[in-house]
Amino acid sequence: MNEDLQSQIASLETQVAFQEDTIEQLNQALADQQLQIDKISFQLKQMVNKVKQLEPSNLADASEEAPPPHY
Repeated sequence: MNEDLQSQIASLETQVAFQEDTIEQLNQALADQQLQIDKISFQLKQMVNKVKQLEPSNLADASEEAPPPHY
């Protein structure tokens, strides 16, 4: 029985080691993805700002708005 218990403990230790390695790999992948998301988000904001500078606004300035008709 002692050998069986030691075998089960060794098996559990092996499983835990694999799980710890997998968790570390997933954590690294998640961190890498977050860096990519941050970079893409920054680039998107820059692109939006550039497009806003290139296109004139289709909205009239408040001073150019005609007064509403009165009934």
